[in-house]
Amino acid sequence: MGDSFTHLHVHTEFSMLDGASRLDELVAAAVADGQPALGMTDHGNMYGTLDFYRQCKEQGIKPIIGTEAYMAHEHRSERPSRRGRVDDSGGETESGGKVYYHLTLLAENNVGYKNLIQLSSRAFLEGYYYQPRIDWELLHEHHEGLIATSGCLGGHVLQRLMKGDITGAHDCAGRLQDIFGKDNFFIELQDHGLADQKRTNPLLIELSRKIGAPLLATNDTHYTHRDDHAAHDALLCVQTGCTMSDPNRFKFDGSEHYLKSAQEMQWLFRDVPEACSNTLWIAERANIEIEFGKPVLPNFELPAGFKTDGEYLHHLALEGAKERWGQKLPPAVLERLNFELQTIEQMGFSSYFLIVWDMIRYARDHSIRVGPGRGSAAGCAVAYCLRITDLDPIKYDLLFERFLNPSRVTMPDIDMDFEDTRRSDVIKHVAEKYGEENVGFISTFGTLGAKAAIRDVCRAMGLPLSETDRIAKMIPKMPLGLSIQQSMDGYPAKDYSGNPEMKREYETNPMVREVIDTAKSIEGLTRNSSIHAAGIMISDVPLVEYTPLVRTNDGSVATQYPHSSLEKIGLLKMDFLGLINLIQGYINNYTLQSFGIIKYVNNIRNK
Repeated sequence: MGDSFTHLHVHTEFSMLDGASRLDELVAAAVADGQPALGMTDHGNMYGTLDFYRQCKEQGIKPIIGTEAYMAHEHRSERPSRRGRVDDSGGETESGGKVYYHLTLLAENNVGYKNLIQLSSRAFLEGYYYQPRIDWELLHEHHEGLIATSGCLGGHVLQRLMKGDITGAHDCAGRLQDIFGKDNFFIELQDHGLADQKRTNPLLIELSRKIGAPLLATNDTHYTHRDDHAAHDALLCVQTGCTMSDPNRFKFDGSEHYLKSAQEMQWLFRDVPEACSNTLWIAERANIEIEFGKPVLPNFELPAGFKTDGEYLHHLALEGAKERWGQKLPPAVLERLNFELQTIEQMGFSSYFLIVWDMIRYARDHSIRVGPGRGSAAGCAVAYCLRITDLDPIKYDLLFERFLNPSRVTMPDIDMDFEDTRRSDVIKHVAEKYGEENVGFISTFGTLGAKAAIRDVCRAMGLPLSETDRIAKMIPKMPLGLSIQQSMDGYPAKDYSGNPEMKREYETNPMVREVIDTAKSIEGLTRNSSIHAAGIMISDVPLVEYTPLVRTNDGSVATQYPHSSLEKIGLLKMDFLGLINLIQGYINNYTLQSFGIIKYVNNIRNK
C-alpha cells in the first residue's frame, strides 16, 4: 500500500467552485492506487464532509477529515481595505498583508472533529469578510484534537517566506507550534512545479529543522486525473464569468493539481522521504467515528402524569379517535390504532409525532391556517387522530405501511402546510420551545444540469449566443433529467431513443465535440449553495454539536451539511410549506386522485 494520502480541496468551495472532482471517482482513484487514507480540506467550509466520510468508508479507505481554513491577519474582526489584483488570498491590504491566509487543519479524533465544526461555524458567524475567517484567538480556544500544517503558498508562513521575511516566518510557525504542540504542527511541502514552491521548499525544510517540526508532503488536488486540467480550467471560467481567451482571468498554473499516486509523491519528495512517511503517521493517528442511523430527536416536555413519549402519544391518539369516530370506537379503528402505535413506539418515533402535533396545535390555537395533510402521511390513523391530517385513512382504506414500515427504518416525513404569511410564527414557536441554538435552516446545493453545463462551457469558450442556443437545444425538454450522454445515445428506462442530430454533430463537428466533452466533465458538479425553501432542522442539543453552521443573507443561521446528510446521522428535518401553494398541491397529489376525492379538496377551497 502507498504511504501517502493527498491533501484535497474538493468541489464544495463556498464562494467559487474550484474543484472538478466527483467524490466517488476521487475515492475510487485513491483506492485503486492502494492509498490507505485520503484527506479532504475544502476551502473555508465543511459542506462535503459527511458525503466524503461515507464514500471513504464504503470503499474501504480511511477518511481524514479537515478544512483549509481562511485566517485573518491577526483578529477576525479586522476589515482591511483591499487593493491590487484579487488572488486566492483575497489580494493585498493597505498594510501590505493579505485579506486572509490559508491554514490546513485535520481532525485527529472526535474532539478535533467537534473543534473543526466550531471553527468553521464561528468563521461564518463571527469572521466573515470576503470569506469566512478564523483567527489566532479561535485557534487557542479550539485547538485540542487538531493537527495543523503551515499550509500552501497562501498561508501565513509561506507569505512571509515569499517576501524574504525569514524571521517573520519563523515567528509565525513557532506561534502555530505553541498552539498545537510539537507533534501536531507540521511544515507542509507541496510541489506542483510552481516557481514559488521551488524557491520556498528549501526554506521550509530549513525552518522545520530549526523549530523541530515534522515535514509533511501533500498535493493540492482540484481534479482527479491530470487530463482533467482542461475541464477544471473551463469550470473556473464558468464560476468567474470569464472566457478562456482572457489572459487576465483567474487560473491555476500548470496541470499538477490532480490526485497523484503514492509513487509520484515519493519521487517528488525523494530528498526528504520523511515528508511522505509522515502522511502515514497522520493516517494512523486520525481516527474519527461518525454515527449514522440513530435518531437524535429533540426532547418533548411531557405533562405531569406521563412517564414516556409513547404513553402520552397513546393517550392523545385515543382522545383524538373519540372525537373522530365517537366515544365507542369501532373494533377496526382500535385494531388499526394499536398496530400503528406499537409500530411507532418500537421504531422510536413517538416523540416525532408529539413534536408535529404540537406545531399543528400551536398554529390552530393562534388562528394560523393549516393544511389538511398530504402524501403518505394521509395513511396514518394516528396522524388523523392528532389532527395532523384531516383525511380518514380507514374510510378510504389508505395504507399505513406506505408511510412507516418497520422493514425500512427511515425517519417519518410529514410535510406541514401553514398560512404563508404566518409560517415564520410557527418557526419562532419551534425555536422558543426547543431552543434557538437547536433549530436552524438547511443549506442546499445547486448542480450543473445538462443544458446549464453546455451553456456555461459555450460561454467560457466565447461562442456566440446563437451557437450556444443551437447546441443546448439538442438536449430534449422531455423526458426530464437526462444527462448529456443519455440525450445523445438514448435512455431506454425513459423510453427515449436519443438525438441523432446531436450524435452526428458530435462525430463530425470538432467544436461541438469539444463543447460536449467539456460539458460532460463538469455536468452534475455542485455550482452554488443556497437555503432550503421549506426545511427546518431541529436537534436535541445545539446544532453545532452535529454540523457546522453558516449565516444566511437575512442573518438567520443554517447548517452547512445538507438535509440528506443530516438525516443520515439522525437529525430531524421538518418541512414547513406555505399555504399559498396548498390547493394546487393537493389537486396534483396522487393519493387524493387515486381515491376519487377531488371533491374533498374543492370543499377545502370553498372554506
